[in-house]
Amino acid sequence: MPDLTPQWPLAWSIAVFVTAGALTVVGSVRLVSLGDTLADRTGWGEAVFGAVFFGLATSLSGIVMTAVTAASDQPQLAYSNAVGGIAAQTAAVAVADMFYRRVNLEHASASLSNILFGCLLIALLALALLATYTPDVTVAGVHPASLVMIGCYLGGIRLVRTAGARPMWDAVETRETRRDVPQPRGVSKRKSTSTLWTRFLTVGLIVGTGGWAIGTAAEGIVAATGLKAGFVGGVLMGLVNALPEMVTAVAAVRRGAVTLAVAAIIGGNCLDALNLVIGDMALRGGSLFHAAQTDELFVTASGLFMTAVLLGGMLIRQPRGWGRVGFEGVLLLGSYIAIVAVLAT
Repeated sequence: MPDLTPQWPLAWSIAVFVTAGALTVVGSVRLVSLGDTLADRTGWGEAVFGAVFFGLATSLSGIVMTAVTAASDQPQLAYSNAVGGIAAQTAAVAVADMFYRRVNLEHASASLSNILFGCLLIALLALALLATYTPDVTVAGVHPASLVMIGCYLGGIRLVRTAGARPMWDAVETRETRRDVPQPRGVSKRKSTSTLWTRFLTVGLIVGTGGWAIGTAAEGIVAATGLKAGFVGGVLMGLVNALPEMVTAVAAVRRGAVTLAVAAIIGGNCLDALNLVIGDMALRGGSLFHAAQTDELFVTASGLFMTAVLLGGMLIRQPRGWGRVGFEGVLLLGSYIAIVAVLAT
């Protein structure tokens, strides 16, 4: 299949890559205040709103990156972008924790919804790995595992909302637990809900447009430098993919919206797992899952490990840890450094 996007010269590719990455950061900062207010207005709460709507808005750039690269017959780039973003975003929890001085972030943000979204992410990544061991068949150009992943995500969202309405488990409340209490702030308090939604969606689309530019620029970088698709997609694109969640998490923490901070990252990760479905639909001539090579599968398994570590941190809820972060923060940062080192070799 011919390329649907022309490859740019290396200088142009690098310039666009950096500029579009900066655009996602600026847009993400604006999304924080809008998302925090809308979480209160809609009654969804920070955890569910952050994981679904906030996660979707901040994941738009990654969704477009995966679709563009898959449609351009770059399946390894598409796959590694999705799972690389998950690894980078999970490590971003430790970065956000450094900006929350009161207590370990996972201690303050522990909630049933966040833990259930972590379980959902593990299920989605496990399905992606299992798909690589199934027959390489497609139905209308889509692998059956993609449909299973969509059903798993929708069912998981329903279970999270149901569990939130009738909880059978709750985190023990301590002096440092930050409950999700509606707190209208500043100018947003005087704006109508429809106006806030319009602004939220507009900024999200701008971030998504940046994703198209980054995806096209990444193809030019791979073609001009000969770097491995697993490194460019899993590390370079993955980091840019993670920038919106990282910036919004830090900004949310500084606003005191700690539940929103963690929910945005975990929810964005769940949607990044569904990026594999988007890539599978965009790829022609086979299944994206079976196009994954050793590097891509390595990062997928690493994402599973890092998610399990994050869930362990929320369950143990260590008040203080090593170097201003909990034990899970140290493990998350160490794991991500190890991932980058392996992909760079």
